Order: sequence, then C-alpha cells, then structure tokens
Amino acid sequence: MTDQTPLKAAILGASGYTGAETIRLLADHPGVDAIAATGHALAGRQLSEIFPHLAGSADLAVVRADDVDWSQVDVAFGCLPHGTSQDLIESLPDHLRVIDLSADYRLTNPDTYQTTYGRAHAAPERLQTRIYGLPEWPQNDLCGADLVACPGCYPTASLLALLPLVADLIDPHAIIIDAKSGVSGAGRGLKEGNLFSEAAEGAHAYGVGVHRHAPEIDQELNRAAGRNDIAVTFTPHLLPMVRGELVTCHVRGDADQIHAALAAQYRTSPFVSVLPPGSPPPDTRHVRGTNHCRIGVWPDRVAGRTIVIAVIDNLIKGSSGQAIQNLNLAMGWDEQLGLSHLQPLFP
Repeated sequence: MTDQTPLKAAILGASGYTGAETIRLLADHPGVDAIAATGHALAGRQLSEIFPHLAGSADLAVVRADDVDWSQVDVAFGCLPHGTSQDLIESLPDHLRVIDLSADYRLTNPDTYQTTYGRAHAAPERLQTRIYGLPEWPQNDLCGADLVACPGCYPTASLLALLPLVADLIDPHAIIIDAKSGVSGAGRGLKEGNLFSEAAEGAHAYGVGVHRHAPEIDQELNRAAGRNDIAVTFTPHLLPMVRGELVTCHVRGDADQIHAALAAQYRTSPFVSVLPPGSPPPDTRHVRGTNHCRIGVWPDRVAGRTIVIAVIDNLIKGSSGQAIQNLNLAMGWDEQLGLSHLQPLFP
C-alpha cells in the first residue's frame, strides 16, 4: 500500500454483529477510516452505547442513511439483512465501491434468488456484473471490483474445502456437508431459538433440506466444475457457542490426492492452512477471533470415501474479515492489510 489518503467508509447496518465487527476491524486498518455508521431503529445513539467494547477506538454516531453525506464516502460495507441491503445499495451514488455482506448479490440467477429469498431482486442485471468475493479462488478477480458479494459463512468454509476438488477429484453427485455454527451466525435480532435457555446445553439441526446457503454452494461448485447438475446435501446445526463454524464434508475420492490438491491450492494463501496428514482435527477454538480457515483431510473407514473438515470464525473469515480482505484486493493492496495482527483467542 502506498502512502495515500485513507478511504472513507460507511457501514450500513452498524448495529448488528457484522456491522460492529467490521467497525472494530477497520479501527486497525491503515488504509480505511470508518466515518459513518447507519441504522434505522437505533439512529441517534452512539455506537459505544450499543456496543461498549467499541468505546474509545471506533465510536461513531448512528445515523439514518438519508443523513449521510455520501459525497464524503468512498466505500460502503453492507451489513444489512437480505432484501434491506439491496434496497439501500441500489439507492447509493455510483461513485461508491460496495462490499456487501448480505445475501443479496451472491446468486447470479434472479429466479434462484426469488425462489430462495422470497422476493424479486431489485437489480437483476447487477447479479451478472458483481464479483463473488471468495478471495482464495482464482476465478474471482477482485482487482478494481466496484460491487463485491461476500459469500455466506457456511459457503465460505464449505467452498474452501471443496472447490479445488470438485472438477476431477471427487464424485460431484455424492457431496454431503454436515455444518455447525455458533448462535451469532443468526444475527443480533431477537429470536426465541437464540435465547440462552433455548440454545444452551443442546444442539439441533435447522433449515433441513431447504437452507438458503445450499443454492449458493451449488452455484459455485457448478461454476468451478463447469457443470450445472451439482446439488449438495447440506444440513446446518446450531451449537451452544457464540462464534465459530465447522463443516464436515463427506466425499467420494482418494484421501491422499484430495490432501495434495488442497495443500497445493492454498500453499501461498495467508489465511488458509491445510493440516499435515495425521494431525488432530481442526477446532473452532484454533481460529476464533481470526480471519483464518483450517482444513484437515482423513480417509474414511470405507475405501474410496474421504472426510474433509474446515473451521472458521463465522463473524470474521465468514463475514467482516473476509469483507475487508475483499476490499484490500479490490484496491490492489496486500490482502492481509488490517487483518494480519489477528491471533486466535484461546481458551
């Protein structure tokens, strides 16, 4: 990065978990200053009132989007729910670079979007021109991108584990993804299932057979393999922890070849580590608080079947950290800028 004036950033939906995490991470980014934080219900309050942990380092007044002087903003991070995000993003001035953390621009087919999210897309033509922001995958050329769709947290972990394999190393029609996430993955809104008394001391599956991230995973696997017939079996589970995500991918293929392909793919990736054969399985505690993904490979007890496990922090690598990594690449900066200092929090 050159010695240039820092970009001025607005965080859309700053009162949610991903908004707060984006602001926290940008406080240590030398190339970006967060100058605006938008919110609807909490407009008029200071961020430090909503999130006391931000006091003294990244405190901003929460304002309505209509009250932002957009002429002073260079980049917007969309941290709003799907539907709400596209409505605001499509009203923003053309000069803005947008890094969207919602689901609104992830799917390229507007019909798939409507089926998956229950409403027509406001700007279907932009689904063809946006860049899908999985930084480690070479098909995604982020340099210069003006609209980046950040992957969902489950797709991030799943795709990092599977994309290097799907073209020729595994049976594309026999992929099973058993996924688990902490409760922060559901956002900050009040939901009965996220109450401590409902989520603690138990685990349960949800969105069984119909989870919204499955079409996104299918889309990217089909694109990587040059196919249109891949449809994974994907089942997410809620675990009684705040943050962290683990995906166990069951595939048909040779474990040694799979490990070699993953190790080769990520040999120079600063945020993805492939564990040596025989290592203990990766643990969400090994990546908590970081922008890292750890991947391990094991042969199943049945010949020809392999288990690939990946772990991430759903709020960082699965959301805000990856968004900043995407901005870095879009700007032509070192992708580690503002993220390399993050070390795992343990215990």
